[in-house]
Amino acid sequence: MKRLFTICILLGFFGLTGCATIVGDSSQTVQVNSNPQGAKFEIKDDRGMVIISGATPQNVVLDKSDGSYFGGKDYQITFTKDGFRPLTLPIKHSVNGWYIGGNLIFGGLIGWLAVDPLNGGMYTLKPKEANATLSAQ
Repeated sequence: MKRLFTICILLGFFGLTGCATIVGDSSQTVQVNSNPQGAKFEIKDDRGMVIISGATPQNVVLDKSDGSYFGGKDYQITFTKDGFRPLTLPIKHSVNGWYIGGNLIFGGLIGWLAVDPLNGGMYTLKPKEANATLSAQ
């Protein structure tokens, strides 16, 4: 009887969460690299606002969702360095496998339609490592 109670509690817990939320996060670390190193970079969100700037190499933490329902977030990284042409690379969101497959097993409709779409856990940012090779002017 105690075992059945424990199983029911666990199933209830998973029924109120999304699988991508259980194994993921609402943000993701992206490694920003350049060749040559020491390039300056600016990361703009999909509204064109600069959210992070720095110099390579550096890890940055980016939100995977724009906070709206099913609102994945995209970014643009622009690299600059004296004597080199500027280079802009995209970072795009995509649906991760835990959202699709994990909710079949654990989260169900609540995970698919409520929890994961609201917090960004359903997305992965790609590439996970932005590598820019700058060309001399």
